[in-house]
Amino acid sequence: MPLCTNDAFTNMAVDEAITNARIIGTVPNTLRLYRWKPSTVSVGRFQDVYDWVHVENCRRHGVDIVRRISGGGTVYHDSQGEITYSIVVTEKDFGTTDVVQAYNKICNGLIEAARILQVSADFSPGDQRNCPNLAVAGRKISGSAQYHRGGVLLQHGTFLLDVDLKEMFAFLRMPPAETISDVLCAAEEKITSLRKESNKDVSVQEACRALVNGFEKALGMKLTEGTLTEHELQFASKLKEEKYSQESWNLQGK
Repeated sequence: MPLCTNDAFTNMAVDEAITNARIIGTVPNTLRLYRWKPSTVSVGRFQDVYDWVHVENCRRHGVDIVRRISGGGTVYHDSQGEITYSIVVTEKDFGTTDVVQAYNKICNGLIEAARILQVSADFSPGDQRNCPNLAVAGRKISGSAQYHRGGVLLQHGTFLLDVDLKEMFAFLRMPPAETISDVLCAAEEKITSLRKESNKDVSVQEACRALVNGFEKALGMKLTEGTLTEHELQFASKLKEEKYSQESWNLQGK
């Protein structure tokens, strides 16, 4: 399966374009794998950017800021250390409208992918502050967020090859009164990566193959490689220009 690398605004526009195309029935259920260039901070649909992001630091270092249509929290997407997946599927085909059940079902694909890479991960149902995620001995290795519209589910999330916590918290705001040392120590107990857990240099290609095979096994289907339709490309271009590249959307959510 081809792995696309795009800027933040293109990535989010494409995810929404695929979702729209699935709603109107012009494309099948879709799995997409992609990366980010440059590195990006994405924020949940209803978050206040200035509460969660060092906006000026992002601008100074060329890190994009983009608002997702999905919920969930703020995420730092490293251009080298992450593969992002998105799944767009009708709730009818998926067999559930329950949010946690959907997370669990999709996370089974991630669990299989991690297992292929010799990492034992488990589904974590999350809590009031955190969306359900994938964890290794309690440390997050994949976080996800959802969007539902017109009987269609979009779930997109991270699959961490590597993680640089010091870099991450140069762009994400720390809790008040906490030092960077305290935050990094706490984060080391909460976040991990495939390379750390497998104790080997997992390549991007290996991880992509594992994700494809993992989702095929967990969802009981054979994936067929494809490309974006002309409708998806055109709508994504429009969304990028009129929505995702606009500060009114990314900073104010308007």
